[in-house]
Amino acid sequence: MDTTVVVRPVRDADAEALGRVHAACWHETYDHLISEAALANLSPRRLADLWTHWMGQGSGYRQYAALVDGEIIGFSGSGPARDEDAPRERELHVIYLLDKYHGTGIGQQLFDAACGDDQAYLWVAADNPRAHGFYKRNGFAPDGSEQLQPFLGEEILEVRLIR
Repeated sequence: MDTTVVVRPVRDADAEALGRVHAACWHETYDHLISEAALANLSPRRLADLWTHWMGQGSGYRQYAALVDGEIIGFSGSGPARDEDAPRERELHVIYLLDKYHGTGIGQQLFDAACGDDQAYLWVAADNPRAHGFYKRNGFAPDGSEQLQPFLGEEILEVRLIR
């Protein structure tokens, strides 16, 4: 890749760009799991507000943005476990990368920034083979837990992976 890639902590000024990229990634990732009508209601502004909230969560959270030639193209974030029956103390809360950059190693950089070698767990859509392959390469395996996650007024079946 003949471009400059930077993975750095998110900044308050990133919220709007993170919201736009988050919305684009959800379209690319979930178009086979969620109706077109639900995806049409996605609001980059609402996602930017969500990022503003996430950035204010304080210590224990690691949130990173990946930039190519100065433009945000992906992000990751981990923090304290949110589940009562959490199998690990750290949870990978979010990691997304625009499709165009899949297979470039940038996703791995984002993952390493958010999780490093820590023991961790995450929830992932059951029907997301690319993500499952990525997490398997990073030492994650299913623990048998499943949940229906509300998503844009619909539901996605998720499975829990642990490392």
